[in-house]
Amino acid sequence: MANNVSWPLIECLADGEYHSGECLGQQLGVGRAAIWKMVQQLQQAGLTIESVRGRGYRVAGGIDLLDTESINAQLSLAARHCVSTLQVVQQIDSTNSALAMGEYGAGAVMLAEQQTAGRGRRGRSWISPLASNIYLSVRWHFNQGIASLEGLSLAVGVALAEALVFHGIDDVQLKWPNDLWLKGKKLGGVLVEIGGDVNGDCYAIVGVGLNIAMPKAVAQGIDQPWIDLASAGVTDSRSAIAASLISHLVVLLSGYQAKGFAGYKNAWLARNALEGQSVSVTGAAQLLGRVVGLSESGGLVLQTSAGEQVINGGEVSVRKVAKA
Repeated sequence: MANNVSWPLIECLADGEYHSGECLGQQLGVGRAAIWKMVQQLQQAGLTIESVRGRGYRVAGGIDLLDTESINAQLSLAARHCVSTLQVVQQIDSTNSALAMGEYGAGAVMLAEQQTAGRGRRGRSWISPLASNIYLSVRWHFNQGIASLEGLSLAVGVALAEALVFHGIDDVQLKWPNDLWLKGKKLGGVLVEIGGDVNGDCYAIVGVGLNIAMPKAVAQGIDQPWIDLASAGVTDSRSAIAASLISHLVVLLSGYQAKGFAGYKNAWLARNALEGQSVSVTGAAQLLGRVVGLSESGGLVLQTSAGEQVINGGEVSVRKVAKA
């Protein structure tokens, strides 16, 4: 993925209209050859740019750029009291990594148009094409110790699924421990990173990646079935969707210590993508079993040949297996 794309050119092409190379060059203060090179870089980064002799360049349908003012205006009233700062950056290695730095306080929210080193669980990279999906992180502080945050990533999944109901998607399922599924395919994921005192002040960085309009050329690197909101018929702007996600997330975080995972367990189970399914759990060892529920702390409960066993997160992978 190209890391040196021209954001001024992206902003010029965002309107979806044709712009000649000469006019673009005048606006950006470069020659037509430089514009051509910039266009190539944007195409490598996942944008589909049309070029017509005599008319110039355009991105059909325009580019749905995130807008801080629009996102702020669409936050719920409760969320506005929780968000301390809201920042949209053009390009960054990882929004989670950025918010882990000391200058960010509780309620800090960061979104990126593109991540160059986005990551998921188990050290996997998260494909983050520019101006296409949502890459969002929220920082929150707690005072009851890290143990009080058990099950947080699962509760976050519930909040995200409920946020998407406002955009006409009411059948999102949750795959333990951190994936959002739609129609049996991956729609998004959650990465919660925690630091601080085991028994006192601590913080969580909640990272969310959600597929909005994934460029198919870029998505060739994804190693599992995926889906995006555009293919599910959602036409709302990325800013509107981001505002819904943030509104639900910060309200959840503000009350999580009081409610704990118990307050979200039933809602999670109602969306359990693996309920009753035979699965293979791969970690330090491999375990086969049938999913029968969740423990009180959010662990996955399996019925195995040796009886019920609980998987409590960590570096594990859960996959469905065909029944014998």
